[in-house]
This record gives sequence, structure tokens and C-alpha cells, in this order.
Amino acid sequence: MTTPRRIIVDADACPGPVREILFRASARRGIAVVLVANRWPEPPKSDLVSAIVVPQGPDVADDRIVEMSAPGDIVVTADIPLADRSISKGALVITPKGHLLTASNIGERLSIRNAMDEMRGSGINTGGPAPYSVKDKQRFAAGLDRLLARP
Repeated sequence: MTTPRRIIVDADACPGPVREILFRASARRGIAVVLVANRWPEPPKSDLVSAIVVPQGPDVADDRIVEMSAPGDIVVTADIPLADRSISKGALVITPKGHLLTASNIGERLSIRNAMDEMRGSGINTGGPAPYSVKDKQRFAAGLDRLLARP
């Protein structure tokens, strides 16, 4: 595997600490970061960080991310269907909580996501995701470093 070409971020739901880690990694390693969102994500002033604002609508940002992604890119998202589509394009995917999603584990993640969605659709309260923690931030930083260090 070659050095990642760029990092593409599903920015609408990306936690602030993840963005800060990405911006520091961009500056340290000279890798481009592209924030894709349906509202202005306020990127820092940097030649390596850019933002793409897409119109509101279901999956508009996801479609743009998939359209852009290519082998060697890193996609940062918690959206499992988007992760699946990005993996199909050859991108590496990491969640904001630092979990690497791959062709070998995305099927299970999709099944769990679909089952939970079905439960919510039938009125069962499944709760929401746990709050973003310091441990999540550390796991993300370590996982991103591993992805960026790949030969």
C-alpha cells in the first residue's frame, strides 16, 4: 500500500476532537484533508485543508464522498452504508471512534446497523451512541497514525 493520497471527512457529524487530530496530522505529514458537509465546516487556514459544501438532502454528502474517493484515500465516517460504499471504491475507512472498517468486517457492521434500524422502525428505543470520550479520541489518533504510517 502506498501513502494515503488524502483524507476525506464526513464532516457534518464529525466530533471536534477528531477534526483537530486530522488538522494536526495534515500539517505534520503534509496530507490533504477534505471536509464534506451540507453546512460550512469552518476549516482552518491551510493549503492542505479544504471544504466542500453540498446541498441539503438525504445522502448528498455521502454521494459526493463516494464520488471523490479512490484507492489510497482515507475516509473518516461513522456512517456504515457510506463506509461500505467507500470500501468498495478502494478507500480505507476509519470511524471517529478509531475503528478500522474493512471488506472483511463491513458486512457484519451493516447487518447490525440494519437490525438496529429495523428495531427503531418498529418503535423499540435502542438508545443512541455513547458520548464521545477521551478513550475514543485516543483510539482515533492511534488508528489514524497506523493508517498514515503504512508503507
